[in-house]
Amino acid sequence: MLAAASMFSMIATERRSLVLRGVLDLCLLSLLRLRPVYGYELTERLAEQDLLVSGGSVYPLLTRLEKAGLVVSEKRPSPAGPPRKYYSLTEGGIDTLERGTAEWLTVSTSVTAILQSKDSTHSDQKETA
Repeated sequence: MLAAASMFSMIATERRSLVLRGVLDLCLLSLLRLRPVYGYELTERLAEQDLLVSGGSVYPLLTRLEKAGLVVSEKRPSPAGPPRKYYSLTEGGIDTLERGTAEWLTVSTSVTAILQSKDSTHSDQKETA
């Protein structure tokens, strides 16, 4: 029984990681919507929403977003230590965020409907099994 619970936990963690990987770009773009933000602050703001993502995932993605022209960066002095690289959205980033948000909401609404459905044919199959 313990092995099954442990296996389920591993599968759930992997599923969460895969889902997050698929929308992390949208999460970062959304966090940049209101103001420029530096990389480490992005990881902190994700963590505030229980999305634990390492800098090893965030920084390469920021680089890809910048190469794609969705964000721009600028170095600014830091109150302590070296200058920080702040990221902000471009017009292309705003458009991508809007389209991606619409896509996510459509998919997540459909998935939620399926997961929460009380389909009677499914219930009948369970009873005969």
